[in-house]
Amino acid sequence: MTVSEQEAAHRAASDAEQVAWVDRNDELLGSLPRAQLRERGLIGRGTFILLFNGAGELCVHRRTLSKAIYPGYWDVAAGGMVQAGETYAVSAARELEEELGVRGVELVAHERFLFDLVDNRLWCAVFSAVWDGPLKLQPEEVLEARFMAVDEVLREAVEKPYCPDSLAALKRYLGQVANDE
Repeated sequence: MTVSEQEAAHRAASDAEQVAWVDRNDELLGSLPRAQLRERGLIGRGTFILLFNGAGELCVHRRTLSKAIYPGYWDVAAGGMVQAGETYAVSAARELEEELGVRGVELVAHERFLFDLVDNRLWCAVFSAVWDGPLKLQPEEVLEARFMAVDEVLREAVEKPYCPDSLAALKRYLGQVANDE
């Protein structure tokens, strides 16, 4: 598979977006172009929206090959970088609509945590939502999507490339749900 011209243009525009730049305590320091934040190893803010259907299955999608981080990987969450001037909640609603075409759903906020790998440093805000309507995939970012049982997703993540940041968000969410019961 190759990256289309449309995907490449989307990637260039995405790299130039002004995103929130924060410190290790999630204190806002300002904003920078997304590519510069990544290249300098600085910390940004990201959202992770776990989208379930009424049967409790999780929406899993495959990222396009044009993504700067984890191209072609499977992802258990919609989401992305918080843009300059956005709150986590506003970013989550925007990303869910952009990537999967889902809007007007209640987003339940869960925890925030620091995900810190050399090439991916993020303060992550985890949200969940329930949706039984159709999905409208953003072709520049999402190749395919399906709903799967959570235990099946966790098994598959051992064998296939899954985004480690969204998997961390899912595992923290599952731990929180188990503790709440």
